[in-house]
Amino acid sequence: MISLNLTGATRLNIIVGDPIAQVKSPGGVTKAFVDRGYDGILVPVQVDGAHLKGLLTAATEIRNLDGIIVTVPHKFACFEFCASSTERSRLLGSVNIMRRRPEGGWHGDIVDGLGFVGAVRANGGDPSGKRALLVGAGGAGSAIAMALVEAGVRSLAIHDNDVTRRDQLIAKLTTLRRAEIHAGSADPSAFDLVANATPLGMKAGDPLPVDVSKLKPGTFVGCVITSPAVSPLVAAARGLGCPTSTGTDMYNALQSSMIDFLLVRDGSR
Repeated sequence: MISLNLTGATRLNIIVGDPIAQVKSPGGVTKAFVDRGYDGILVPVQVDGAHLKGLLTAATEIRNLDGIIVTVPHKFACFEFCASSTERSRLLGSVNIMRRRPEGGWHGDIVDGLGFVGAVRANGGDPSGKRALLVGAGGAGSAIAMALVEAGVRSLAIHDNDVTRRDQLIAKLTTLRRAEIHAGSADPSAFDLVANATPLGMKAGDPLPVDVSKLKPGTFVGCVITSPAVSPLVAAARGLGCPTSTGTDMYNALQSSMIDFLLVRDGSR
């Protein structure tokens, strides 16, 4: 139960996406605000790409709006709206969180990858030295790819049906000079760690993002999907004896990073 006394002084934060009903963060983030002594709430807002710019323009003029969390499919578009951003956000060209700057405009960051790696570690995995396969090179996938490289994977294969997007991400990550980065496929047989950063599994009848018949029992399988709580991929992997992490595990690992970012008020980056 969230103990919050809503008044006209309560500060507003929003999470934007399309769809939005699947997100679990409004309650948890609002509770974290209360626990940290910040009189604020997080409210879900569904907006499609055609109307996103209009929403962000209006949001800039809402003076009691402090922060914006960004979910699918708006992470690249919201980056373009930021006046400043972190180094990792600039490299990837995406954000999943924005806060109002004292001097005006929005400052962005992308922390999805930190949450994914945190979830892997919380469930007994360790990316260091592993051969990793990432499926999905969108906003969350890009952040996860970068975090896996920074966590010390030996190699990273990236699979996405959008070949241009895949190759752009490979080119960006290659500049880090931290691991072997190359194109992958839906075959997970050669990997120690598999990361699903696609929405495949949210809808009944979705195909699985990888060929689970080729998963090895020791392969760690992580997924970004929060609804259903156990995605079809995670369920299949568990049936084969694979260690796993869920989208909820990922969210639990990244919530603190998001709150830390949103509550900065002194203009530091």
